[in-house]
Amino acid sequence: MGAKKEDDGELLHSFMRIGLNEKTAKNTLVNAKLSANLAAVIDEANIENGCDKSVGNLLYTVAAKFPANALVHRPLLLDYLVTLKIKKQGQLEAALSFLELKGPESFEVKVFEEACGVGIDVPIEEIISTVEKVLEENMAQILEQRYRINVGNLCGQVRERHPWADARNIKKVIDEKLYELLGERNEADNEKPIKKKKEKAEKVKDEVPVADVSPVPSEEELNPFLIFPQPEENVKVHTEIHFSNGTVWRPHNTKDKLNKHMEITKGKVYTRFPPEPNGYLHIGHAKAMFVSFGLAKERNGDCYLRFDDTNPEAEKQEYIDHIQEIVEWMGWKPFKVTYTSDYFQILYDLAVELIKRGYAYVDHQTPDEIKEYREKKIDSPWRNRPIEESLKLFDDMRQGLIDEGKATLRMKQDMQSENYNMYDLIAYRIKFTPHPHAGDKWCVYPSYDYAHCLVDAIENVTHSLCTLEFETRRASYYWLLEALDLYLPYVWEYSRLNVTNTVMSKRKLNRLVTEKWVDGWDDPRLMTLAGLRRRGVTSSSINAFVRGIGITRSDNSMIRLDRLEFHIREELNRTAPRTMVVTYPLKVVITNLEPGTIINLDAKKWPDAHADDVSAFYKVPFTNVVYIEQSDFRIKDSKDYYGLAPGKSVLLRYAFPIKCTEVIYGDDKETIVEIRAEYDPLKKSKPKGVLHWVAQPSPGVDPLKVEVRLFDKLFLSENPAELDNWLGDLNPNSKEVIPAAYAVPTLASAVLGDKFQFERLGYFSVDPDSTSEKIVFNRTVTLRDSYTKGGNKNKWYSSSMDKQT
Repeated sequence: MGAKKEDDGELLHSFMRIGLNEKTAKNTLVNAKLSANLAAVIDEANIENGCDKSVGNLLYTVAAKFPANALVHRPLLLDYLVTLKIKKQGQLEAALSFLELKGPESFEVKVFEEACGVGIDVPIEEIISTVEKVLEENMAQILEQRYRINVGNLCGQVRERHPWADARNIKKVIDEKLYELLGERNEADNEKPIKKKKEKAEKVKDEVPVADVSPVPSEEELNPFLIFPQPEENVKVHTEIHFSNGTVWRPHNTKDKLNKHMEITKGKVYTRFPPEPNGYLHIGHAKAMFVSFGLAKERNGDCYLRFDDTNPEAEKQEYIDHIQEIVEWMGWKPFKVTYTSDYFQILYDLAVELIKRGYAYVDHQTPDEIKEYREKKIDSPWRNRPIEESLKLFDDMRQGLIDEGKATLRMKQDMQSENYNMYDLIAYRIKFTPHPHAGDKWCVYPSYDYAHCLVDAIENVTHSLCTLEFETRRASYYWLLEALDLYLPYVWEYSRLNVTNTVMSKRKLNRLVTEKWVDGWDDPRLMTLAGLRRRGVTSSSINAFVRGIGITRSDNSMIRLDRLEFHIREELNRTAPRTMVVTYPLKVVITNLEPGTIINLDAKKWPDAHADDVSAFYKVPFTNVVYIEQSDFRIKDSKDYYGLAPGKSVLLRYAFPIKCTEVIYGDDKETIVEIRAEYDPLKKSKPKGVLHWVAQPSPGVDPLKVEVRLFDKLFLSENPAELDNWLGDLNPNSKEVIPAAYAVPTLASAVLGDKFQFERLGYFSVDPDSTSEKIVFNRTVTLRDSYTKGGNKNKWYSSSMDKQT
């Protein structure tokens, strides 16, 4: 401990000798990485006895910003600083940018000096001349604002023309010229500009439409893929791999390696969407598709659909077929469909090469022993066996001469690392299981950690994009590529998409399906893409939802379900025609309409339908027997109730006002079985309540019967995955089946895929269970919008008529 304090004291004095004040020097000591860098810079610059403060400030910038991929050139830059060939911050920034682009490659000193203005000294006369031109160009603004003009902006305009000019000289000349032009400052020049108060907008009459003024979206919101570099920029150090022996690897593509890659790809962006074919895709995969396919599309590149099929025991052709079909449904077109198993021979050959280079060994520990040794950071007893021995044993594994579980091939990484994912990960294991795609050719299979990065390199993927839980695997990803001297893709991790009131792990989803808690992988209550599609959700609304939440690295990504519902509702409001269905019918007999009379009325498919557009209307029969919702009738009326009650009138949507004249009870004298009412054919009464309804199409014939399924949240808690007994959190009322709802006659022609707004009930879609005898509708989403307070509430929504909105 005392030695540590002594070392820190020496470093503190060393930092202060180059001109840092005591506070800055102490703050630097707190940052271990910056402190080590600055100590190395001082040592390389050979200025242990100190230097001028101006040079010291530049050295500090080098310690903080020097590109790791160009460390070989740092002594050259330091020589330019201490000999004052580079003495301005702007020159240093230009030098750092130049070196970052060049990386470890050699370059001509002359080109370097030109890039950072070495030897260029802008005379004061040239600065004065340029300042005068800039002031002339801005004269109108200067005379109006006088000394309140933005001097920094004027300096910047001069610097654009003379990037290597001394900034202090530029500022001095501008101040002098402004004084010559404007004279002494007056009181107004010293006043701060008064911010004008925003005037309150006058109230606008209801009939005048109000423009929806929304904030201008940022460039990243308009194009979320701007954050990703171009393929030709992939020369930077991707990560630093710190080994326990003090060695540091800084994986990056050399210029030659990148050029070979660019020759093959022609500079095109290549991404990949690599699902495991061991289950159905869920909404989290929709985000992964949006990121990988979306980037390729935005850059005119290509995206592989690659099946990561390294575990033959969990994979099924059913899942492969589903994934290909659902990717297409989501609107994405793969450049090529590949399988990790396509490369099994190449991967095996690379494993042999890894052993030859001393970076892999055959291990005989059991899974429990491997786990224990990794937890205790203990090397395997077989870690340092001879290379030839491992080569022979690995071949025996390949030939099926070693029993399953008796040997694995492990990567020789760093068992003492601070990163758990560097603890000699398994590269190959023995499985005497036929492969769904490769057949029975292999009995050794690569692990995800081994195959994933190698296939990225083999397929010349430029951008390997994955979720944040893989961030700790970045070191092992690049370790393997560096060990085999392969091309290094650009890796970027983004936050997972988690939605409230559901589970997303394949293990939990698989349990829900196999234990019959839900009705299959496409149950409309699940957040699987198949389930969402069956529920009636469109792929475009899912993509709009994903785009709306963005692709940032923020891991605070538990997204409320109603945010997804907002996007679903927003699209269906534009695309789903209106119609009428009564879920729990209550019979209403119109006593003043002759039985057998049929009045065919026009009902709107769209709220803004024009009268001359025949296609915007559908016909509904109005007869002396109609049906309304049971919840739309009460014996006892109240002021805040807009439904039907004894002696009260309501308007039947698209039809006539009706007034309740009598209530008919069943044998138990409590159950209401029928309402008697009179209609107002001249529509003289103007009731406030408006009800949806369905009529008998002809005397004695019931309306069209349909089955309606109502869905609610699958789990009661927002984050059931956190619960020990997560199955105990299942919502017992997540599904309600109404077997005999009444619908208007036009719905008899509805087919699979059709979507409608059932007025006052929600948006519904035809379910695959529909038959010629009965159509089944799934409620996709209700009409109420709880996501945004400013959202348009549908005028006809009401579940009980307690409130008219």
